Amino acid sequence: MNWFLLSLLCAFSLASADAFTKWRLEGIPREGMLLVRFSIPGLLLSPVLFFHPLPAVPLAFWEWVLPAIPLELAAMMFYMKAIRLAPLYLTLPYLAFTPIFTAMLAYLLLHERISAGGLSGILMIAAGAFMLNLRHLGKGLLEPFMAIFREKGSRLMLLVALLYGITSVLGKGALEYCPPLTFGAFYFGLVGLISLPLAGRAYGSILARPFWPLVIGLMVSVMAASHFLALGKTDVAYMIAVKRTSLLFGILYGAILFRERGFGLHFAAGTIMVMGVAVISVTAS
Repeated sequence: MNWFLLSLLCAFSLASADAFTKWRLEGIPREGMLLVRFSIPGLLLSPVLFFHPLPAVPLAFWEWVLPAIPLELAAMMFYMKAIRLAPLYLTLPYLAFTPIFTAMLAYLLLHERISAGGLSGILMIAAGAFMLNLRHLGKGLLEPFMAIFREKGSRLMLLVALLYGITSVLGKGALEYCPPLTFGAFYFGLVGLISLPLAGRAYGSILARPFWPLVIGLMVSVMAASHFLALGKTDVAYMIAVKRTSLLFGILYGAILFRERGFGLHFAAGTIMVMGVAVISVTAS
């Protein structure tokens, strides 16, 4: 399978996992989502390490990986809270802000300049965010932007985008020392192991109805495997640009499963945001 189809599979699997988490796992405590989204996929991906074991890695590898783990866990907790609190169209599209935060961090920490193409991509993502809240326009020109910060689910997902902006930089550093597919299986396994003692009271509720946690864990496993397989076949910028179509699949799921209104406007806004991500990703490569 070529990188484009793998990236689309990654996007669809991610959106499916998010939608089914919101739809079928309402009664499971948020800590349990760490098991569903990390521990189960880590177990399912573990055979990869048998065929592609982790090579001997230097200390520098761990300097990239270890700081990413608490950020990854925190991001997932906020992620799950966001999609439970608010409609999918007011949460998932804000993951498009991840490359904006990455560019800002690179500018502040590495003094990398933002290109004209990158700036145009940022403006496209902002325009899409404006459109998602267009119903507030009658209250004032800036109200569609202000609504983002008043909606708790949107605020939380912006925080998730910031955390993912950091972990993406850390993950990119770790990939210098390890093949992509091996790293994906190892990383999910490691974070999954750390998640086990953090799940606390969630074990009972997951064991009481294991079917959907296993299905969603399988979806996340497919997402992770296709993500890292695609990375091995193309430039990361192109892969991430296609992967962000997950927000469009998420908007579609919201309309079908949760009867979220305004599908046409929300899908158009999401499309503009995906195009913005693509512009940022490609011009940064």
